[in-house]
Amino acid sequence: MADSIFKVAVSVPADFMDILMDAIDEVIDPIYPGYRRCFSISNVVGTWIPVEGSDPYIGETDTISRVEEKRIEFAVRDYDLPQVLHVIDNIHPYEEPVVDVIPMNAWRSYL
Repeated sequence: MADSIFKVAVSVPADFMDILMDAIDEVIDPIYPGYRRCFSISNVVGTWIPVEGSDPYIGETDTISRVEEKRIEFAVRDYDLPQVLHVIDNIHPYEEPVVDVIPMNAWRSYL
């Protein structure tokens, strides 16, 4: 039986992008034969308002923040997912990073 595959997407300040990708690559088995450190990178703008009691990496309480970020996306096997989420939690500078975990089917499974 094949392993389940998930797509993980997370937005991060540009200066943490390579640090995070390198750390994730260290804890996962490659998905694509013959390749490793396979990520998609998009430019995005994140926005939020820190509220009283938060400790934002960027921004001030009760003030709108808009920050250019890099959105990294990658595929990961189910058995590597806990380690990946642990890496994101430990390295990402935000208190509450936005992390999407989406079940997916490999496109070759339809051939």
